[in-house]
Amino acid sequence: MSKSAEPRTLPHTPEIPFDPRISTYTLFGGLFDGKFEPYEYAGWVDECMSWKRTCYIGDWSPLSNKFLVKGRDALKFFSNIVVNSLAKFEIGQAKHMIMCNRSGKIVCEGIGMRLAEDEIIFTSGPVFWPGFMFAKGGYDATASQLGEVQFIKQVQGPNALYVLEKATGESLRDISFVHFRKTQIGNRPFYILRQGMSGELGYELHGSSEHAVAIHQAILDAGEEFGISQLGGRTKMINHVEACFPTPTVDFVPAIYEEQEYLDWMRSVSPHFTGRTPPRTGSFVANDVSAYFRSPVELGWSKNIKFDHDFVGREALAAEVANPKRTMVTLVWNSEDVIDVYASLFREGDPYEVMELPRNGLGRIWADKVVSDGTLVGVTTSRCYSYFSRKMISLCTIDVAQSKPGNEVTIIWGNPGGAQKHVRATVAPAPYKRDNRRIDVSTLPSLDQARSRG
Repeated sequence: MSKSAEPRTLPHTPEIPFDPRISTYTLFGGLFDGKFEPYEYAGWVDECMSWKRTCYIGDWSPLSNKFLVKGRDALKFFSNIVVNSLAKFEIGQAKHMIMCNRSGKIVCEGIGMRLAEDEIIFTSGPVFWPGFMFAKGGYDATASQLGEVQFIKQVQGPNALYVLEKATGESLRDISFVHFRKTQIGNRPFYILRQGMSGELGYELHGSSEHAVAIHQAILDAGEEFGISQLGGRTKMINHVEACFPTPTVDFVPAIYEEQEYLDWMRSVSPHFTGRTPPRTGSFVANDVSAYFRSPVELGWSKNIKFDHDFVGREALAAEVANPKRTMVTLVWNSEDVIDVYASLFREGDPYEVMELPRNGLGRIWADKVVSDGTLVGVTTSRCYSYFSRKMISLCTIDVAQSKPGNEVTIIWGNPGGAQKHVRATVAPAPYKRDNRRIDVSTLPSLDQARSRG
């Protein structure tokens, strides 16, 4: 790493409007291809409440894997590498696609959108497994990596529909859950996908990066009367915990580090790729990186696995689905024990590891032991403070026998060798917050009615 004192230009995310009032930035995306975005705008408490009360606009454009496959074998290609069934995959439909290695551990996951009969785009974080699998050849199709030429934005919350209808000038109520179509703001076209990463009514926008700032600003302007907020990097991953969306390099390590052929291929196509595993911290420590791998079953995604087709990892997942060992839950941390962690900062002696609010920053996996009667029963990640619930919560991959809501377990908080706090916790369902993504938008007030209500 260079130790030069030469001034460097901060690589600001180019798809969002520059705000001169922002003084603190955080990196989102990979170490080499990520971009800096505002850490917070109006304050993390207000931003955390935005998707429950009004709505937010947030940017996910630095997600670098935007893989477009066009040709007769586009559907065949994805069917060969995803655990999902694509037997009923309509044009204008999206799916949460999950890709595994032969051991049934997740190497990559993201959103697949069928743009046309022979055209599918897959977007995810910086694991280029689809490109690697396509490069192995044999498909009557072409593939391209859109990378920085396409923006991804989210508008989420109870007022999201009204804001977007005002901005686009048309009704969007024909778009059903996990479906999409084209729309535009002015003469700037884009795809609008109804999904809901916040656990509320929500939309994701995909379009050309040259229009990103103008579209972002137009949505902000349209949303002013509806109380829209901008989502900073400090807050944007809170809804992943409340609504239970476990995330690669945050809640688990993608299982690419035992795939030597993939690692060699990445080094051949990317000059920045090092093959180093993501940094990890917390009370859970394992020398073998595979201890941080997860299967779709362990993350609560068993419903996505369909055995109506051949795919990589099919045999291993068939055995696990028949006899699951671990599953995904939410842990609710005991508030008295959490308060004592903060109180330790004001006492003599070594304090406990600081619990950043509302959660620890990105860039490493924070994994802690979960025990019952001294026996390891799970690993918890993504600890965060939910202002909405006034609780510290986290996601946890836990033994099935310990997964019943109301079950009491103990979290070991703090790195080995330092002060460690035994935090009592209660098992709760995942998602923790009520899932409102599938709300029937035909029952909502019209745009004019919503505006008249103020």
